[in-house]
Parts: sequence; structure tokens; C-alpha cells
Amino acid sequence: MTKNQKLTTLYIVRHAQTQANVRELLQGQSDSPLTKEGRIQIKNLKKELRNIHFDAFFSSDLLRARRTAEIIALERKMAVITTKALRERNFGRLEGKKYEIFSTELKHLSEKYQRLSRKEKLKFRFVNDMESDEEILMRFITFLREISVAYAGKTLLIVTHGSMIRTLLIHLGFWSYDDFIVIPNTAYVKLASDGVDFFIKGVEGVKKTPNEPKIRRRI
Repeated sequence: MTKNQKLTTLYIVRHAQTQANVRELLQGQSDSPLTKEGRIQIKNLKKELRNIHFDAFFSSDLLRARRTAEIIALERKMAVITTKALRERNFGRLEGKKYEIFSTELKHLSEKYQRLSRKEKLKFRFVNDMESDEEILMRFITFLREISVAYAGKTLLIVTHGSMIRTLLIHLGFWSYDDFIVIPNTAYVKLASDGVDFFIKGVEGVKKTPNEPKIRRRI
């Protein structure tokens, strides 16, 4: 980064709760409507972010992310730019299955995964038609770099999905693959970027384990 280069500020948010979230289903690139609780979550997030000026709104083109972004953007009278680059991981034939499949039918693969190196985990797929961490990182980071250059010095809100945020945090070294990271609905990460590198400025609402209190950490 050059001395006078302006950093772009990125607020990267997970979408609000859906019916599939309540049923503990792997949604992937399938979709599910927001719940009443999900709309309350968005209302609370709007309050939290009310004093922040956003220059543009982006979201995954999947309904749950797009609706989350649209509700936040509505009062500001701003449009939401959607893109497939922000979509959730494609889970292939696992979409629609219960989360528990990783500890039941796929337990042997989960155990194998735990023994892999970081490099091997990046390329690992539980089934051959799902996206690997390496694949989702490639499309996610490429998009974040592009908008950081196009909107240099601006503040952007980006609504995406849990796997995307979790994998990005591991990639940036905030946590490791050994940590059990939970990204609750409407939790978010604040980054700064020069279009090449990313600097974590805050993590709001993310948890390391399902029972751990939500983390609110500003850096």
C-alpha cells in the first residue's frame, strides 16, 4: 500500500435468520424465506449501523442475503447490487440435509478432515460436487479486491453467508481451522482494504463455539 492510498472500509454481514436455519438445514445455494426473528435481527442491525454512512450496498443474489441488504438499504433510499460471487458455498448433493450429517453419515470424513494439514483442508470436499474452501475464497476475495479498488476510500456494506465469512477469517489468520467458529445471523466483520491486502478492524457477534458468548472485538 502506498502512503497516500485510500483504504476502503468493508462491513461484511451474514444474512438474517431463515426457516432453513431454524430447521438446521444446509442451505448452500438453495434458498429459504426469512423468519420473523430474522426481520427482528435486521431491525437491530439497522440500529447498530445507523450512524455509519455507506456509499454502496452489495449482496449475494440469493434471496435471504438480498432481502437482508434491501431492508437495511431501504431507509437510505439506496439500491442493492447483487452478485453470484457472494453466494454461499455450493454444498452439492448435501443441500437440504441436516447439519448433523457431518457427525453421522459423514463422520468418517469429518474425522479424516481433522487430520489434514491446512493446505489439504483448503482443497477438501465432503462430496465431489461441493465447493472447497479454496474455491469459495477465490471468488470472494477477488470480488472484495475489485470493489475495494472501484470504491477506494469509500464505506461499503456487503451481505453474504456464514461459510464465506468463516473461511475468510481463517484465511486472514484471525482464527485457525482448529477453532470451532460460529457466524450467527447478522454478525459482521469490519475490514479495511487497499485492493490487495485486508486488515481486520472489528468482529461483531461471531462466536468460537456454539455456547460461547458473542465476541465484540474492535482492533
